[in-house]
Amino acid sequence: MSVLSNVRRFVFPVIAVAAAGTVGAMLLGAADDERAAKFDNKGALIRPEGYRKWVFIGCPVTPNDMNNGKAAFPEFHHVYIDPKSFAHYEKTGQFPEGTVIVKELANVAAKESPSGAGYFPGDFVLLAVAVKSAKRFPNEPGNWGYFNFGEYPNYAETAEALPTDSCNGCHQAGAQQDYVFTQFYPVLRAAHQGRPAEHPEHHHHGEHGEHHGGEKQ
Repeated sequence: MSVLSNVRRFVFPVIAVAAAGTVGAMLLGAADDERAAKFDNKGALIRPEGYRKWVFIGCPVTPNDMNNGKAAFPEFHHVYIDPKSFAHYEKTGQFPEGTVIVKELANVAAKESPSGAGYFPGDFVLLAVAVKSAKRFPNEPGNWGYFNFGEYPNYAETAEALPTDSCNGCHQAGAQQDYVFTQFYPVLRAAHQGRPAEHPEHHHHGEHGEHHGGEKQ
């Protein structure tokens, strides 16, 4: 066997292994980049982009008229989930690591329309986000972190995770599945139809609003 053949014999496999490692690293990096939740180097959540084009899962409202004029959160709650997590939920009935749920509040602008009396949304009011991450929130119930990006139209670019007590109390007490109020999100219920119900890891003792640092999700 010639010297050149020996070189080819040993060098080419090394190149192949190195190339495979590079591709693997690129794929892992791409997977990280594809996550809906992105954080800055200080651990703050960067405001998700394009969330109004995500999967819209529900729009609960607790108007003042039905709460003696004192509803804690009288606005509409437009709730979205990132498409990748929704696809996973459709298949498994579970919220995967990296799930992002966005809730954008809008005020009640009218109670009459050509179709009749009701509650009709007006302008946006506030933006809140929930992220499921065992890596970032290992000690939070359900590994959910909650973020408040402030009031419309001046949403903050980033937000720090809120204290556990500001959000998870109501989630733990009333959320139907994995600290998420799936009972109020018909799109999730339809996606989960026909699959075994998940047994939540927590006990719920009633139906309460989901609080996110002064708002409901």
